[in-house]
Amino acid sequence: MVLPTGVGKTFLAAFDSKPYKNILFLAHREEILSQAEKTFSRVKPEAITGFFTGTRKDTECDILFATVQTLGKKEYLNMFSPDKFDYIIIDEFHHAVSSSYINVIEYFEPEFLLGLTATPERLDNQDVFALCDYNLVYEARLKEAINKGWLVPFRYYGIYDETNYNSIDYKNGKYDERQLEQILSKNDRAQLILRHYQKYRSSSALGFCSSRNHALFMAEYFSRNGVASCAVISGMNMNSLSNNVNTNNNYRDYVVERKRAISMLKNSEIKVLFSVDMFNEGLDIPEVDMVMFLRPTESPTVFLQQLGRGLRKYRNKKYVNVLDFIGNYKKANLIPFFLSGDMKNYNKLGTRGYIPDEDEYPDGCFVDFDLRIIDLFKRMDEAQKGLYEKVIDEYYSIKDKRGERPLRLSMYTYMEEELYYSVSRKSDINIFRDYLSFLKKINELDDAEICLIGTKAHAFIRTIENTKMSKLYKMPILLAFYNNGNIKLAINDEDIYKSFKDFYSHGSNAIDMLRDKSTAKYKEWGKREYVSLAKRNPIRFLMQSSPDFFYESDEHFCLNPSLEEFINNDAFINHFKDVIDYRARRFYKERLINKSIQIYKQQIQE
Repeated sequence: MVLPTGVGKTFLAAFDSKPYKNILFLAHREEILSQAEKTFSRVKPEAITGFFTGTRKDTECDILFATVQTLGKKEYLNMFSPDKFDYIIIDEFHHAVSSSYINVIEYFEPEFLLGLTATPERLDNQDVFALCDYNLVYEARLKEAINKGWLVPFRYYGIYDETNYNSIDYKNGKYDERQLEQILSKNDRAQLILRHYQKYRSSSALGFCSSRNHALFMAEYFSRNGVASCAVISGMNMNSLSNNVNTNNNYRDYVVERKRAISMLKNSEIKVLFSVDMFNEGLDIPEVDMVMFLRPTESPTVFLQQLGRGLRKYRNKKYVNVLDFIGNYKKANLIPFFLSGDMKNYNKLGTRGYIPDEDEYPDGCFVDFDLRIIDLFKRMDEAQKGLYEKVIDEYYSIKDKRGERPLRLSMYTYMEEELYYSVSRKSDINIFRDYLSFLKKINELDDAEICLIGTKAHAFIRTIENTKMSKLYKMPILLAFYNNGNIKLAINDEDIYKSFKDFYSHGSNAIDMLRDKSTAKYKEWGKREYVSLAKRNPIRFLMQSSPDFFYESDEHFCLNPSLEEFINNDAFINHFKDVIDYRARRFYKERLINKSIQIYKQQIQE
């Protein structure tokens, strides 16, 4: 479920899970859990609630609110049976790619699992949708929420920042934190921020900083210049505050505990509250009328969460002012796209110099970029490498991050979205049409794989890479041939039946079966129905499209005998399975995209 910050995701989860007895609500911050517990108690007042955190370990309750950092540990998971919870909600689901979340997801066996997020797309290329097999029940993006009046519009000002980010070390998609802190915590930059802050009337503002010391520096600078401010620092030990930014200042005077700081902001005791990431998620201060982005934007998730802090409706609040200080940092040219608030157009990022038209922004919103920033965006676009070189760079980046050579499934899952869409439109450089040849070009094949190049085995893998698929029916046929790694050249009706029954026992695979009247009752099927489906659909089409590899003989469906010399070849077996997994993953994703396009077209018509 994809919904922007402030429109009621927690209430939605509470109402949807109401009929279930044992419920788990999982998040990564205790503040989120406390707010969620209040919501669930309003919807289900008779339920007994409990918490499972670092300091509290309730187990006998109807609804358990748990931090993933605690419950994700195996010693705590083992305190519960895998079927303990009927319904599991994972809030801020974009975090669910991390190991602690995966531990929980893989351990429990609920009747239903619901992921909630405002921002599923991540710039580190982790695919959140894949965790749910691309089952998106409902989405309303930022643009739709503002257009429907659920949130207030924004007035965005892109302000040119002369800070030179080229001098800062950049690795694995992030700037060196200490170097970034030093270059941002300077009086001339703080004066630029203060001057622009003073141009607009604001009674409650949030400033998002790069580090703890940067937040402290900004709070001290604003306060010293007549704007009452403080900093909220997570986990900060008051006795070990570092003054490495400016040793002449005592920053202790500007650190305030979170709840006290929020109260001070609401009661106008301070005008600006500076923080690093404590207010990205789980915060509800509808009074906020200005947000300031004081660090490089490295993620659409963080950008939209920070923007969302100011979009909640409040009496007499007509809009929120957004001050974004933009320099020559990596991926700065993605900001115009993030502001459009419509991730359905994600593939437009592959278009050079993409700047949304005015009507692509949400209704009532105003966007103004300094002309120097527009020139910066153009220079960044012109400096981009050729497409194929970018693909190669992406391959090695994924290899470095994952710690292993990516095959098709891994490359497809973690490849940058805009890069994939650009490549997929160009058959001559689409690496997924012949991945073995791509690996050969960049010298990434091992000796066993090199022996496959140019053989029937290579041609067979290429056939599966390029076969057309409007439904998943071909997958259980291919899996029957794969036979858990013990490849068969011929399969009979029993093999087909077992493979289809197993494949469609997994709910995500069965979506197309449920949508078609002729297959909707598949759960009641036996061998005859499954074999009949296989023969009239995938078997027939595989023989028509790829007669060199598929044929029928003596009540068996067969592979070309020339593949026999490869069926015990580990390299062939590995690539056979990988291409099946890749095509299934791609099918899930394209099904979701096509559904979104259909909804989008329907909205336009309406």
